[in-house]
Amino acid sequence: MKIGVLALQGDFDAHRRRLEQLGAEVVLVRKPEQLDLIEALVIPGGESSTFLKLLGEQGLEKLKQFVRSKPTFGTCAGAILLASEVENPSQAGLGAVDMRVRRNAYGRQVDSSIRTGEMEGAPIEMVFIRAPRIERVGPAVQVLGREGATPVLVRQGKTLAATFHPELSPDARVHQAFLDMVRTTNGKG
Repeated sequence: MKIGVLALQGDFDAHRRRLEQLGAEVVLVRKPEQLDLIEALVIPGGESSTFLKLLGEQGLEKLKQFVRSKPTFGTCAGAILLASEVENPSQAGLGAVDMRVRRNAYGRQVDSSIRTGEMEGAPIEMVFIRAPRIERVGPAVQVLGREGATPVLVRQGKTLAATFHPELSPDARVHQAFLDMVRTTNGKG
């Protein structure tokens, strides 16, 4: 299984290490044409507006086509890019998940925190860094994880989004769930 990690900014290397620990072959994606070489993609945290600038119009269009057809997992800024609606401020995105997110809803960098949430009924450590908050999910969106009453891990079809940073926690369940989703979606599970 060949998984791409968008390697334009953010801690893409932590995602690479986690996926490799779980047995995936990882490609660090820096150019739009590399999307043709992978089965699935992780869009890491970072700054969502910077991602849009670095991708450019052609890269964003190629990424939109990829997300429509193949499994994709976005964390923090990646979740913002995957959302259908973005506030604080408003921003265009990929529209892959029917949800409204509010950027930087957990505060500034100094307000970063590690919290215990739940994933499919079990406790899980969640690292929040300038994280977005999911304020609305559509009827086709499945909530897989919460921090308190707030959805923080959601899935719609072959797209997974987390508002926290599972790559910074020792718990590999979120990445394993993504790989399981890729196998199932691609008929290998």
